[in-house]
Amino acid sequence: MKNVHRIEDYFTIKYRHKIFFTENVFSQENYILKNILEKDANSKALIVIDNGVVENNNTLLSSIAEYFNSVSIVSKCVTITGGEAIKNNLDKLIKVLSLIDKNHIDRHSYLIGIGGGAVLDITGFAAAIAHRGIRYIRIPTTTLAQCDSGVGIKNGLNLFGKKNFIGTFYPPIAVINDFNFLNSLSQRDKRSGLAEVVKIALIKNKKLFEEVQLLSDRLNSFEPSAMKSVIIKCAQLHFDHIVNGGDPFETGNSKPLDFGHWSAHKLEQISKFKIKHGEAVAAGIAIDTLYSANIGFIKPTTAKTIIDQLIKLGFQIYYPEIEIKDSNGKLIILEGLDEFREHLGGNLSITLLKGIGKSIQVNNIQLDLVEKSLNQLRNYC
Repeated sequence: MKNVHRIEDYFTIKYRHKIFFTENVFSQENYILKNILEKDANSKALIVIDNGVVENNNTLLSSIAEYFNSVSIVSKCVTITGGEAIKNNLDKLIKVLSLIDKNHIDRHSYLIGIGGGAVLDITGFAAAIAHRGIRYIRIPTTTLAQCDSGVGIKNGLNLFGKKNFIGTFYPPIAVINDFNFLNSLSQRDKRSGLAEVVKIALIKNKKLFEEVQLLSDRLNSFEPSAMKSVIIKCAQLHFDHIVNGGDPFETGNSKPLDFGHWSAHKLEQISKFKIKHGEAVAAGIAIDTLYSANIGFIKPTTAKTIIDQLIKLGFQIYYPEIEIKDSNGKLIILEGLDEFREHLGGNLSITLLKGIGKSIQVNNIQLDLVEKSLNQLRNYC
């Protein structure tokens, strides 16, 4: 073409992803957070906390206040409601953005999110878009967030009835996992995150699955050392995928870490989020495990081993919501496949199992085999 002048070149951005595992992060003797913050003594810190975490940890606010008295930066601490429901509208996002504005948090200041996955999604999204990006620190407080969502680099909000329809890829400058926060969780919340441990073990690491089998009784009673062991290993596998997987911002059409999630996301929505994410993931793992067996990728005995393990960990693997149909008689949960396809950019890519610790990506799903798997799961229960 004539009269065309073109300028083109490549540029790269280097990120450093850091995850710390500790206890008593706000103890005066714990220098992890101090060492991060005091690199810029003239900055400010806005701390946004899940109010459920505050209610379950009576001394948290006073500990934070005392901690920051010894740190040479100005801090402001606020609480917001947690839980998946806060991701269903933009109100909480706007609230956090207004707090960033009112407290003059700039690109050399810090936003610190403390809470479960939903609060971390809101605060992480706000950090990514305020001033085109401010320094963000995550302190996950649930099992699920400490081993999965909180150690990653994604933030998302639900919109138009779709899970994580809007969001960003925005690496925090640090993730600090404080195991003490797990002590105040309900048994349901402690268990929920273990579904993500099973998920990543199934697709990436047979040894971790075998460890989960070995520790079943201790994990089912939430014995601290057993929980710490699998959380750290799960977080390490997620970390390795982000850093070494070749596609940290998921520009391709494959999301291997979302094994079991196409149905899990839809199941959460159908239940109006009464079913927690980890609980839905456990059911989704069971569905895709049975499908992997029905299509001939794994043996039925392997599928049984996996589903039995989920049950040993205390998970419910089938919910009546799976059977809900639309006005045309179609299972609503199957809409999850179309939404997953759209989320990936139009090309369906589903992770299935070739064995424990081995996965395969497929671009086509046979609906008759999905329905067969759902029926098998119902009968299994």
